[in-house]
Amino acid sequence: MLLEGTIRNGAIVLDQAPTFPEGTRVEVVVKEETATKQPKTLRDVLLQFAGCLSDLPADFAEQHDHYIHGTPKR
Repeated sequence: MLLEGTIRNGAIVLDQAPTFPEGTRVEVVVKEETATKQPKTLRDVLLQFAGCLSDLPADFAEQHDHYIHGTPKR
C-alpha cells in the first residue's frame, strides 16, 4: 500500500487518513523531488531538426512554394 503526504512543521502529514490500528509499524521512504526542467523553447525544438534533410534542391529556400505546393517557379 502506498500512502503519500508532505512534511509540515517537522511531521509527516498524510494526504488521506490511514486505517491502521495504533502501534502498526510502517516504513517511510523519502522521494526526492527532481529539479524541474525548464520547458524547451520553440528554438530548441526546431534545432533538433536542423541538418536532417540533406537532399533538398539548392534553391529550396527561394522556391519552397513550388516544391511544396506545386506553384510555378518565380
